[in-house]
Amino acid sequence: MENKNEMISVVVPAYNEEKGISKVLTDIKTILDDTHLQYEIIIIDDGSSDKTAEIVQKHDFVRLIQHPVNRGYGAALKTGIKSANGYWILITDADGTYPNEYIPELLKYSDEYDMVVGARTGENVSIPLYRRPAKLFLTKLANYLVGTKIPDLNSGMRLFRKKDSMEYFHILPSGFSFTTTITLSYLSDGFLVKYVPIDYHERHGSSKIKPFRDGMNFILLILKAITYFNPLKVFLPISFIILLAAALLFWYTAFVVGKLADISVIVLIVASIQIGLFGLLADLIVKRSEH
Repeated sequence: MENKNEMISVVVPAYNEEKGISKVLTDIKTILDDTHLQYEIIIIDDGSSDKTAEIVQKHDFVRLIQHPVNRGYGAALKTGIKSANGYWILITDADGTYPNEYIPELLKYSDEYDMVVGARTGENVSIPLYRRPAKLFLTKLANYLVGTKIPDLNSGMRLFRKKDSMEYFHILPSGFSFTTTITLSYLSDGFLVKYVPIDYHERHGSSKIKPFRDGMNFILLILKAITYFNPLKVFLPISFIILLAAALLFWYTAFVVGKLADISVIVLIVASIQIGLFGLLADLIVKRSEH
């Protein structure tokens, strides 16, 4: 980071994180003090019912913002980003899972890239086995839809400019899919994104993620985000699959059953054409709105 006057705002959402938040805060302060950069640390207590806020208040170098009720991970991040004074936003978690000693490594790339992501692909990565198949599937889906390889789709440790991120506030969700959405948004709009391999530790306290519910939400989120930026990537494959189904149905009924299923085949063909045309119309709207 060449410009030493560009303040960094470290935004940390916290919900019932009394077990690990004190060490996270002191570690961040120690690490950033060594960089000799201007910084601030903002904790957003997202309606915690434990002693999270009380512990944070003991650290006089931290600015505490409190939500009266739990509004969600993404909502907490948006509150912190809005109130930040820094040119750069660095987000990390309060549960001790992200190795904050990598912060200087992320800062090194701020002059060349629009977003720098700590990708959980290091030598010591502690992600529960039951979450890995869903994570792999979601990443493969996102890779196809965006057209590029994403080493870590939803890492919660990343650096980006405040002004860039606020351009997407109207589509960034209030839940855990905030990081997925901002990743897809930046990549779809051609921003330069750098992935820095990091480790990932076991968390202090219990996870807030519900695998099935949040997994389904992530799939819908990815489809919605890509439909917003590049609708043809969604609509054309669906149109092709329906057209293929019509062709297979025609072949089966004509050559196996010996009787044509005229109405069913026609309905499928019409549906395929309509979905394809709808995708083209959506793509024209997206392209026109960019100008």
